[in-house]
Amino acid sequence: MNKTITIDPVTRIEGHARVFIDLDDAGALKAAGLVVNELRGFEKILTGMDADRMPLVTARICGVCPTAHHLAATNALDNAAGVEPPPAAKLLRELMYMGHLVHSHCLSLFVLQGPDLVLGLDADPAIRNVVGVVQAVPDIAKKALRCRSIGQKINELVGGRGTHPVTSVAGGIAFVLDADRERQLNAWIQEAHGLVLELAPVVKQLLMKMLDANPAMLEQWVIPAWSVGTVKGDGTIALVNGEIRAIDESGARKAQFPTADYDTHLSESAVEFSYMKQVSFVEGETRHDYRVGPLARLNVSDRYGTPLADQEREEFVRTMGRPCHANALQPYARLIELLYCTERAQEIMASPEIHGETRVPVKFSGGRGVGHVEAPRGTLIHDYEIDENGIVRAANLIVATQQNYALINTMIAQAATSHVINRPDDQALLNAVEFGIRCYDPCLSCATHALGAMPLEIVVNRAERPHVIRRNC
Repeated sequence: MNKTITIDPVTRIEGHARVFIDLDDAGALKAAGLVVNELRGFEKILTGMDADRMPLVTARICGVCPTAHHLAATNALDNAAGVEPPPAAKLLRELMYMGHLVHSHCLSLFVLQGPDLVLGLDADPAIRNVVGVVQAVPDIAKKALRCRSIGQKINELVGGRGTHPVTSVAGGIAFVLDADRERQLNAWIQEAHGLVLELAPVVKQLLMKMLDANPAMLEQWVIPAWSVGTVKGDGTIALVNGEIRAIDESGARKAQFPTADYDTHLSESAVEFSYMKQVSFVEGETRHDYRVGPLARLNVSDRYGTPLADQEREEFVRTMGRPCHANALQPYARLIELLYCTERAQEIMASPEIHGETRVPVKFSGGRGVGHVEAPRGTLIHDYEIDENGIVRAANLIVATQQNYALINTMIAQAATSHVINRPDDQALLNAVEFGIRCYDPCLSCATHALGAMPLEIVVNRAERPHVIRRNC
């Protein structure tokens, strides 16, 4: 008979999912994985809509990363129409995105993973949440939440709305930067940069302390896999425009290609136990699992291109190696990227090209448009077939969490093996599995393009005593 245990603080992931762990009669692991319960549906919703509406509608896929969809859609429409946005439009889009990344990375580091870092994995779940962080380290929490707020304010000022931006359109962006906005943006960016400089060493110290206390995370939670991310022509990281680069487990470059060629390298496949599709990198007859996101971007790129981020990257590579395959170091890579975003925002504001025309005329004559960005969680691709009347006839979206899906499932098995098997401790199970999942910062509503509640349920099937562990959000 199943036993159900209900544990109620929130799980601190973005999505509705269930984890299953199957053990045999001897207590050895048989299988483990993440089951995403919501039906994938947005691609069908988009079919028949005006192409111009894609940046607005796709932003509604997710309230956590709407700007990523907003800009991936406009990049796809630019390519479908064969237009090049003016330099000012490109910079303003990128500035909007830097604000979005600051907001999202602060959310992940301080709100979702912060309780684990500050309070420890063994802390009482009733206090291991953002309220517990505020109570334990109020000054750090205040600065972290302020930094997150500034990122959202930048996104809102440039994007027209905070949660679902509206200003990026096919051919450019729908406003010109004036003196008042410029003054406000400069003030916010300087403040955010100062806060990141204060917070970065604290987060790094907390992460290293947790890893010292849990050595299995660096010794056993290591998944050698390919890495995929976006770079400029000189190998510098690119988050809004660039070519997709893939490296293998050893760091050897295996491919670099424009966005439109993604479907010759990436292959989606259905998973029988989940609505979320899995994506593999195809090399001849071989299919490879791969990772995307901050750690993958660090692995594939040669530099960030800003002084402080590159300095911290050198420290990471010196101490952790490159390519790095340790799942628990995802927050470290995310922290470096947060630093980069505030530096890059300063560079954008200092560029004289940010002033000028921001839009060119657009006409769709029929054809395909593919665009992508590096979403906070990894590579995000939008692919539209548009007819001569500007109507979308087919759409395909490949999101980061789909691409990380195979490695998330492997990580769940590793966490179960190192923390759960032969230890009938439900709390240890939840702590290990949830922390591992949070390192990937999955967005399951994006991965299935769905709306709904966000509980995480873990089902452990032990011989003669299967039971369910559920946390409700």
